[in-house]
Amino acid sequence: MTTAATAPAADLLPPPESRVWGKLKRSRSAWIGGSIVTVFVLMAILAPLIAPFDPNKTNFLLIRKPPSALYWLGTDEIGRDILSRLLYGAQASLMAGVVSVLIAVAIGVPLGLASGWYGGWFDMIVSRVTDALLACPFLILAIAFAAILGPSLTNAMIAIGLSAVPIFIRLARGQAISVKAEDYIEGARAVGVKDARILIAHLAPNTLPPILVQCSLFMAQAIILEASLSFLGLGQQPPQASWGSMLNTAKNFMEQAPWMSISPGIAICLVVIGFNILGDGLRDALDPKES
Repeated sequence: MTTAATAPAADLLPPPESRVWGKLKRSRSAWIGGSIVTVFVLMAILAPLIAPFDPNKTNFLLIRKPPSALYWLGTDEIGRDILSRLLYGAQASLMAGVVSVLIAVAIGVPLGLASGWYGGWFDMIVSRVTDALLACPFLILAIAFAAILGPSLTNAMIAIGLSAVPIFIRLARGQAISVKAEDYIEGARAVGVKDARILIAHLAPNTLPPILVQCSLFMAQAIILEASLSFLGLGQQPPQASWGSMLNTAKNFMEQAPWMSISPGIAICLVVIGFNILGDGLRDALDPKES
């Protein structure tokens, strides 16, 4: 009879999912970062319900009014409520982060996994193209794509996603090369399991943790980049709100109405910090070397 004292050590360990969840619950970084991100996600989702005014409604009798009991964050250069525009701007900024990450993952991860798995001439071509794209500064590459596609939030998201594809190709390729040398992969190949099944059932799941961490960290970069493109006039177009376009307008009134730039600037800083802290917590929780 097998008892707790004689059972194999592996049988006494909790499943990997339970260990990861346990480390996440104990991670202060994950809780703090997740809480910050959750607040901004709720702001974006509930914006139509909690925004006190129409974000695009102008009132030329209330131009550049400072914060007050009615307008908590003041008004902008044409009398629009800044708080309402900040809430709706969260929708554009967070959507830009999510869509950009999805585009980068959908293109970069399959290419990286296939490149690392098959090697040969395919790996050589993918690696050289990736190296060439990574040699170009990330912001410059995104600006080039956005300029080619044209100014709009949709095109900005596509441009950011395409610019990040080389990052995910490099990460997925490195993970594939590492994982395919494991004994269980060699065993699957030895018994005749087809490459497609190995890629889907074994390789992809075991390369997922670092990719998830990179997704969290890249969300912060994508939000900054969307704000940068909007600031340059290549992102969200007026009168629709985004934090970058709000800063673009506010730069002309820094002395007369400094409150116009404070709130979107703080929002960008907080959400970026939140995603970075969350990424640190995920990295610690998903690292099998961490107890």
